Amino acid sequence: MITVNDIAVEFGGTTLFSDVTFAINENDKIALMGKNGAGKSTLLKIVAGENKATRGTISAPGDAVIAYLPQHLLTSDNCTVMEEASKAFADVLDMKKEIDEINEQLTIRTDYESDEYMKLIERVSELSEKFYSIEEVNYEAEVEKVLKGLGFEREDFTRNTSEFSGGWRMRIELAKILLKKPDLILLDEPTNHMDIESIQWLEDFLINQAKAVMVISHDRTFVDNITNRTIEVTMGRIYDYKAVYSHYLELRKDRRIHQQKAYDEQQKFIADNQAFIDRFRGTFSKTESVQSRVKMLEKIVPIEVDEVDTSALKLKFPPSPRSGQYPVVVEGLRKKYGDHVVFDDANLVIERGQKVAFVGKNGEGKSTMIKAIMKEIDFDGGKLEVGHNSQIGYFAQNQASLLDGEMTIFETIDQIAVGDVRTKIKDLLGAFMFKGDDIQKKVKVLSGGEKTRLAMIKLLLEPVNVLILDEPTNHLDMKTKDIIKDALRDFDGTLILVSHDRDFLDGLATKVFEFGNKRVKEHFEDIKGFLAHKKMESMREIEK
Repeated sequence: MITVNDIAVEFGGTTLFSDVTFAINENDKIALMGKNGAGKSTLLKIVAGENKATRGTISAPGDAVIAYLPQHLLTSDNCTVMEEASKAFADVLDMKKEIDEINEQLTIRTDYESDEYMKLIERVSELSEKFYSIEEVNYEAEVEKVLKGLGFEREDFTRNTSEFSGGWRMRIELAKILLKKPDLILLDEPTNHMDIESIQWLEDFLINQAKAVMVISHDRTFVDNITNRTIEVTMGRIYDYKAVYSHYLELRKDRRIHQQKAYDEQQKFIADNQAFIDRFRGTFSKTESVQSRVKMLEKIVPIEVDEVDTSALKLKFPPSPRSGQYPVVVEGLRKKYGDHVVFDDANLVIERGQKVAFVGKNGEGKSTMIKAIMKEIDFDGGKLEVGHNSQIGYFAQNQASLLDGEMTIFETIDQIAVGDVRTKIKDLLGAFMFKGDDIQKKVKVLSGGEKTRLAMIKLLLEPVNVLILDEPTNHLDMKTKDIIKDALRDFDGTLILVSHDRDFLDGLATKVFEFGNKRVKEHFEDIKGFLAHKKMESMREIEK
């Protein structure tokens, strides 16, 4: 059991949180929730030993292994994927190497009576006892199994880590963590750079093989599937629920209703007593009663009502100009880079007003198809037509880097806002977590996540009839995602979504195009139907 005792974090005269106490038990799967800036990542880093608290302690058994996956990694690039992942077993492999070296010395030395010889025997005995008490493992097979589960192909194992994007390097780091079989795994937004299949594999691993887990994630389905407990960080303290996230939301609503009732009753009690004091102050016969009530009011501990986000902003797309019946038609499309064929004989037809999802493993051609539709790349055969009067709005994964760094947040939106929206720019920015003086910050000083949110608002305000969104939810919290999802649901144009966020796709996409094995397969069902279908297929494969 790992215990967090009276943790407090203060900086610059501000208290982020204080008196935070909770225990993490052996098989707890905890979702760490709270709005942006509440201190979730800070708390996770303190439990991981990466950061120090202002006050308080973390206590854990001496042999407890705690593994931490941060949101952003800085990894070195001097070895292959297999070598980097195998570092998870560095301690065991170093032990084996030392045993072999000592045994080698013992066979060639002849000073059997010397102290040095006896020390070598003692050392090799001690190491051997420790080494052979560890369960025998085929390390290479274990590394291979985990890497494949996380989406790597066998040919990737010998490639240098420097050849991979940040998202894939994150997976290598995650593989090392999972291979260590730690007592506690701490994960900060682990699904941001994963495709749906890898997320499902990770879920299965965390549910069936991991011990204790604590995770920060904006992926609602992932959190609901893997956790059995929710800790909310809010207003400088925590609330601990033995409930999954969806149930916790209902419990939190109940808690707030009770708090509000108690607060209202306390305010009435204070007001009644204050009225009595004001009325009879200076009246000789009531002096004792007045003094008694003054003392009573001084001792009252004010009831706090947890903050609740009351901004009920409803985003609405401007009415979209009417496009032709088929905004996108692809026939027999082929695309390759050198000898690598991304897809061959790809066919898809998207009708006006349809909302479709592109899904499949990373690297199977989803973003490539979008770039072809956007005429950003050429293709090697087949036909691709963008229909009559199709006005495309495009959110790329690197959309944030295309903003003008010299403009302020407010100017970026003010420049394109028209009609009623102009009077609500501050509300709009507030819904995307740009509040107060923040809106005067220059774009160049914003973090990647902030730029992503700003690029998203910009897109929401442009009058288009075909929207293409490539992984739009990576840096967005659940409330912001819900606002966007509602807006997209009401959008009267055509929508193409590339996303691994099942909760976001659920109820939004009515048809799925699956990219894989150099093909594009059409599924006439929503994301839930598609995933259920895929699970059945994979079960049949296993049975075969």
